[in-house]
Amino acid sequence: MQLRDFVDAVTGEEPPMVRTVDDIVAAGRRAERRRRAGFASAGAAGLVVVAVAGAFLLPAFGAGRNTATAPAGPAAARPGEAKWPAAAPFTFTFRGYDAGILHVQDPIVASTTYQIASVYSDLHTSNDKPVTAEEAEAQGDSVEQKKRAARGKPSLWAYLTVYRPGAFDPAGIRNGRTVTVAGHRAVEATLPVGLDPQGPAVAGNKLFAWEYAHDAWAAVTSVSGDEATPSFQDLGGLVEGLRPSKPEPAPVPFTVGYVPAGYVPLQSGTHAMPGLSGIAAARAGDYGGATYTRPAMPTTGLTAPYDQAEGAIKDGFHIFVTPSTSSNQSPEPGTTKCHRSTDGPARGGFCNVWSADGTVVVQVSSQGLGNRLPLAEVEKVARGITVADVTDESTWTPAAKALRP
Repeated sequence: MQLRDFVDAVTGEEPPMVRTVDDIVAAGRRAERRRRAGFASAGAAGLVVVAVAGAFLLPAFGAGRNTATAPAGPAAARPGEAKWPAAAPFTFTFRGYDAGILHVQDPIVASTTYQIASVYSDLHTSNDKPVTAEEAEAQGDSVEQKKRAARGKPSLWAYLTVYRPGAFDPAGIRNGRTVTVAGHRAVEATLPVGLDPQGPAVAGNKLFAWEYAHDAWAAVTSVSGDEATPSFQDLGGLVEGLRPSKPEPAPVPFTVGYVPAGYVPLQSGTHAMPGLSGIAAARAGDYGGATYTRPAMPTTGLTAPYDQAEGAIKDGFHIFVTPSTSSNQSPEPGTTKCHRSTDGPARGGFCNVWSADGTVVVQVSSQGLGNRLPLAEVEKVARGITVADVTDESTWTPAAKALRP
């Protein structure tokens, strides 16, 4: 999936339909579904999901497999403000909160450099919870859908990214305007259509970032079907509500037994897929996942999550653990099937591992991340994964431990 396709769908009039990420971004995705249908007809088990985009493009460093990021030092607090504790990567350090019409959820994505939480609005509809097939049928044809959309709330896709100290570079925001909100240095900018750097700016796409502690920034990205809301004033209302919580390791419902040499964990999803794919389907009922890259991605100089821009991860793979209902194919209980990519000269592909009862599927995929990992290695990763009780988070493992053999 390309990020601009998702953004176009969010701001369009056609509502989501059924249960895959293709369905969340149904508008503009007809060709992709046809491609998948052809792929499935050749015997493939079907993709659970394709990543929202690639990665944030910056010079990479730290290519060694055992490259580790030291815990960030405590972010200095202004007088009267809470002190942010030191926390290692893949740790959640804040909780959801309300700010006027906006409602920040608990973070569900963690990485080497940030945490991400969905943001909802009283004035908008968030398309991160796919409707059932029956609900989609009840919505009627496209003409009726447009009529319903015109009478209903505009769509919104918004998320709050809280960066570790030193990770975010406000000077890198294109056409950013420096402001001060509630005593905090801040930057606001209008983003391009589809969040594509080559596209023109549109009023409904906004970025608001602020320094929540010394050299530590948070940023809210808002892609709205209504140009006026949320306004920059609405987004600025998030500043005073962001407070530190007791650091908690981000858990995932699996552990890996094998990781190819040179690949390192980049980001994880808790009760969600990793990265912005997880935010796009935050309420779809997925269990967890992770993204690996080779070499390690930079942990400084960022202006957006790694996968907000396309094509920057030249070599990597995803792990997804989801209900079988998230797959576009019928369950095959107890089986493991691998399929080589049909896209160009790529060596990789994906493997699906179904649970004994067919209710859970693990997918390891190099598609969309360079496809450089040989399919035999993709299969070795898939067969080495041990899945916990997906319904009992007490059996899950902190990502920092789970993602290394």
